[in-house]
Amino acid sequence: MIPDAWSALRGLSIRPAADAGLINTTLVAGDPPRFVVQRVHPVFAPEVHHDIEAITAHLATRGLTTPRLVRADDGALWARDESGGVWRVMDFIPGRTLHRVSSPALAREAAAFVARFHDALDDLTHDYRHIRPGAHDTPLHMERLRDIAFTDTPAPEGPPARDGAPAPDDARALAEAILDAWRTWHGRLDLPPRHCHGDLKISNLRFTEDDRALCLLDLDTLASYPLDVELGDAFRSWCNPTGEDVTDTQFDVPIFAAAVAGYTAVRPFTAEEREALGGAAERIALELAARFCRDAFDDRYFGWDPTRFPSRVAHNLHRARGQLSLALSARRQRPLLERALLEHPRR
Repeated sequence: MIPDAWSALRGLSIRPAADAGLINTTLVAGDPPRFVVQRVHPVFAPEVHHDIEAITAHLATRGLTTPRLVRADDGALWARDESGGVWRVMDFIPGRTLHRVSSPALAREAAAFVARFHDALDDLTHDYRHIRPGAHDTPLHMERLRDIAFTDTPAPEGPPARDGAPAPDDARALAEAILDAWRTWHGRLDLPPRHCHGDLKISNLRFTEDDRALCLLDLDTLASYPLDVELGDAFRSWCNPTGEDVTDTQFDVPIFAAAVAGYTAVRPFTAEEREALGGAAERIALELAARFCRDAFDDRYFGWDPTRFPSRVAHNLHRARGQLSLALSARRQRPLLERALLEHPRR
């Protein structure tokens, strides 16, 4: 139950958000909506709200639209319910959420906004209070997948899933395929960290009705990452025309080229960034494939659709296959990606 810590919510209707994500429980308050109310997943420590407050305050001073935390009546950035769950309230930003990049023009607009976001944070000094160890540490995710899929003494029926069904044998075959693709990936992993959003799937951008980018949402993942991690994840999401729930997909090169053009029109890449970005989407797709596949064994993290799949295990394996397919498609087209990166301004 939402804690009675915000007088601003009293008397407002509260209902599930139309575009809730996979992790946090998300509600909207008011009709029309005035606030977003969220129960924060335990993977995010409450200290993340200090980071959200610092980053959004800085963005506001730079003239960027951004959702802001609404402080509880006692001035706190979050509140706990009777069971200890962490809740927060944020401004509702009117607009629409998109779930796929339908055109190069949209990719260009989204990337230009991300570049403005990065540019606005270039002069911010902030030490993050909430740090997720291992986030976007691709070698570590591969090691974790290897450990859970190929332990020396597995249970006879395989690691038990939370719903009581064992992870199927093809989970191990898929894990091996992902690990093999990672072993043969090539690219650099040494760009310096910078302020990043941390999860630039297109549904984390808010748009106007005429497809103008307004702001970034879902700010729990704000962190210091290299640019190739940040944009590799964006390209992985944006250049997948069929979404995460299709197992056979192709990396969309025209969308990639448009995104590169949009970003560099605002903030050109350095030579080192261009070199790293050629294989970045492939890398992050492999990383997400590993995470989905690992959760087929753990069965506890990602949300799933019980109307389409018999279990979280089945849904996660489906997603993992799709991300592996996307990564291999990006690999096959890497010369085209590198050519697009060379066609735009540089720093």
